[in-house]
Amino acid sequence: MLTIYNTLTGKKEPFQSLVPGTVRMYVCGVTVYDYCHIGHARSALVFDVIRRYLEYSGYRVEFAKNFTDVDDKIIKRANEQGVSCETITTKFIQAYYEDMGKLGVRPASIEPKATDHMADIIRLAHTLVVKGMAYQIDGDVYFEVAKYPDYGRLSRRKTDDLQAGARVEVDERKRHPMDFALWKSSKPGEPAWDSPWGPGRPGWHIECSAMSIKHLGETFDIHGGGMDLIFPHHENEIAQSCGATGKEFARYWVHNGFVQIDQEKMSKSLGNFFTIREIFEKSEWREEVTGEVLRYFLLSTHYHSPLDFSNQALKEAKQALDGFYDLFNRLSEKGEGPPQTYEQLMFQIRYAGSGFQRGMDDDFNTPVAIAELQSLRNEVNKLFPKGLSREARSAAREAFRSLGKVLGLFQLDKWQFMISPGTGSLSFSGSAVAVKITDQLSDDAIEALLSQRSDARRKKDFKKADDIRKQLTDHGIIIEDKPDGTSRWKR
Repeated sequence: MLTIYNTLTGKKEPFQSLVPGTVRMYVCGVTVYDYCHIGHARSALVFDVIRRYLEYSGYRVEFAKNFTDVDDKIIKRANEQGVSCETITTKFIQAYYEDMGKLGVRPASIEPKATDHMADIIRLAHTLVVKGMAYQIDGDVYFEVAKYPDYGRLSRRKTDDLQAGARVEVDERKRHPMDFALWKSSKPGEPAWDSPWGPGRPGWHIECSAMSIKHLGETFDIHGGGMDLIFPHHENEIAQSCGATGKEFARYWVHNGFVQIDQEKMSKSLGNFFTIREIFEKSEWREEVTGEVLRYFLLSTHYHSPLDFSNQALKEAKQALDGFYDLFNRLSEKGEGPPQTYEQLMFQIRYAGSGFQRGMDDDFNTPVAIAELQSLRNEVNKLFPKGLSREARSAAREAFRSLGKVLGLFQLDKWQFMISPGTGSLSFSGSAVAVKITDQLSDDAIEALLSQRSDARRKKDFKKADDIRKQLTDHGIIIEDKPDGTSRWKR
């Protein structure tokens, strides 16, 4: 049975979805004012794998991950560059899809934007005002923390303790320093929307509550994000959501650990802060790091633990993947062997599959799952001197593909493995000869572009939709639009 560490209770719990056979999951996405960094990559991969394993386990997953596209940082960046906020957010949403495509992160089922949900946000804030859990001052609306007695239960600290260690918005008009903004009155040079309290824009926290309730219901299964979001963001989400609906908000709260750089916390001030793009472009990593190498590395530590990012760790991930793809290369060659080697192989495949599932059932323990795949690789290598039949070779490769798909690994052909992002050059470590192609797109990158195209078509932005179609066509991808508005593709 699958167990999940629930931040809300502080322990592992057996997982049971509200609706049998369906999991509804919401993950806090990025604020789109800059390029994604390695911390964003880790969080995206963690929940991509959680989704994949739930699907592998037979669940239908309704997965929502938002874009925060109205925020102080976005407004500041737009004003600095003399452009609209939409120009900034459009640029970095596109960059997000490009970065996630390289890492093999699949688009979520639903990817809502705050600016498309203003009516839902205003409705939720209004409900809290009517219920007496929020108050307005000069066009601003604040949630009154004292009206929610369970405030602090996610971080398991009292309100006074939370205040002592938190960055709170200083405003002497608030009834309590921990009260937080649901709605902010408009200021010159800022985007604004009409509301019962006058023109303004939402506070950060209420966006996720409004969007998750809209798309997943008042109570859903899993809410996720980085540990830095536990307080105040997720604490505030619980307070305002439970306060408005009178129901439990999310049943399982899942948080991934921080990324450290050479055992120091990642920080711009320390100069050890890397975007995903910088990792692919830096000269000392350019020959080592591909999307799959970075993915393998990020999954080699349990999601709940801190992860130390270093040159040595990347090299080790590269060497480990080299070993797998060298084996896949050998499995593609012709050969024959005695029947007993096939029987031995099938035993090892079943044994590895059971261990893989036990690891993933134990709070999505990807290091254990990877260790099972490494053991299977070693056992297959031991059988080669005895000879492996075509049937045995095919079974071995399919086993790695099937289990690897859960982690987003081992889906490439041997000649695709060493794709160098941005150059289009491919090489395969070992005895294979390097080849060149033109910017081979992964399946996940194609799906991400199709998701953007579908969104553009819904908004009748046909120029953008046509541009994406041309981009895909230039990569040898054929798109067929179906009558129901969906699309399918082939190479």
